[in-house]
Amino acid sequence: MTFSYSTFAKKFQTNSAVVQLMDDLGDLTLEAGYLTLGGGNPSEIPEMQAVFQTEMAHLLENQTEFDMMLSRYTGAAGIQSFRETVAGYLQRTCGWDVTAKNIAITNGSQTAFFYLFNAFAGDFENGPRKKILFPMAPEYVGYTEAGLHNDIFVSYKPEIRQLNNGFYKYFVDFEALEVDSSIGAICVSRPTNPTGNVIEDEEVAQLSELAKEHNIPLIVDNAYGAPFPGIIFEDVEPTWEPHMIMCLSLSKLGLPGTRTGILVASEAVINLIEGMNAVISLAPANFGAVLANRMIATDAVSHLSQNVVRPHYEAKVQTAIQLLRAELDSKQLLIHKPEGAIFLWLWFPELPITAQELYERLKARKVVVLPGHHFFPGLAEEWQHKHECIRMSYAGPAEIVAAGIRIIGEEIRKAFTEG
Repeated sequence: MTFSYSTFAKKFQTNSAVVQLMDDLGDLTLEAGYLTLGGGNPSEIPEMQAVFQTEMAHLLENQTEFDMMLSRYTGAAGIQSFRETVAGYLQRTCGWDVTAKNIAITNGSQTAFFYLFNAFAGDFENGPRKKILFPMAPEYVGYTEAGLHNDIFVSYKPEIRQLNNGFYKYFVDFEALEVDSSIGAICVSRPTNPTGNVIEDEEVAQLSELAKEHNIPLIVDNAYGAPFPGIIFEDVEPTWEPHMIMCLSLSKLGLPGTRTGILVASEAVINLIEGMNAVISLAPANFGAVLANRMIATDAVSHLSQNVVRPHYEAKVQTAIQLLRAELDSKQLLIHKPEGAIFLWLWFPELPITAQELYERLKARKVVVLPGHHFFPGLAEEWQHKHECIRMSYAGPAEIVAAGIRIIGEEIRKAFTEG
């Protein structure tokens, strides 16, 4: 039987990049022999797994917390005590002037961005359709289909600066950037998924001033950053002001299965998120909030981020770079300077095939990456660069990453010699 679907429903029938990503994560498993370097699953770090098991054991022995985790609806903005815990933590560690009224919990950051993008972009009663501005692409693939309308994103090419030893780095091109009445919000990820770029404090300050000047929010996707989970290899100043919306997550701390997003925003925005939660899901899930509460309340999350999570990924990224350098020289491969997150963004200048074709060739050899052209939401102009890049995760088991890199090297050398 064939049904008729609304315009809203048809949007989710498209073969979008994020659907491709999640299909790959679900179907192309290690058990099936695939080398999965495409998804955003964090490492299963033994020290972190032990902490989570300890917290689970505590919950099993504490009837009140156990009941809160599984047997009760919470308020639509999340468990009040957890919101107070997060606010207190941010006051102590970052010096932010926030209370529980500035905190809301969502069922993962992806849900939060669906809320935010459609709150600040799209059709407005008194004025033209507004858009979300990504000041620098490439950006996170999960943003691409998050708008109810198909044309609510606009982005700009970055300034590319060549660095030593086969590295380069993207910067916001403020001379090209235009913010006018058609922009409803500015959004950046920091560190950036997919490139590992960390926009500098000065860039954040400039974007913040632009947002204030135009009375729009600056949304910062902080899923990998400071103060937790700390997968950020540069010294930065975590900043929040009432016109900013900071998005935190428990996923990259090692808890992606809990689907726990944390928003820090003005009371008005939090009230809006509360209403959206209530209508769409009644309330956010309790599991992640209850499990992580003691870690955040005692500041243990800071210790774990700085002394367990960050060193783990710093070591893994350096190993991955060494393996890539052994396979390909700097004429065949340039690597975006890895400043955070769990990916390497690989640029193959003048690649004679497209990144999509490279993806297909690698997939045929059971290596899963993501082709670069998916990471440019809202970039109107065509740009060859985006067809010369791929994103690969280095978070998986060492032997999987090494085997995948070896095959990537073989396929790139073959592409340059045979096409």
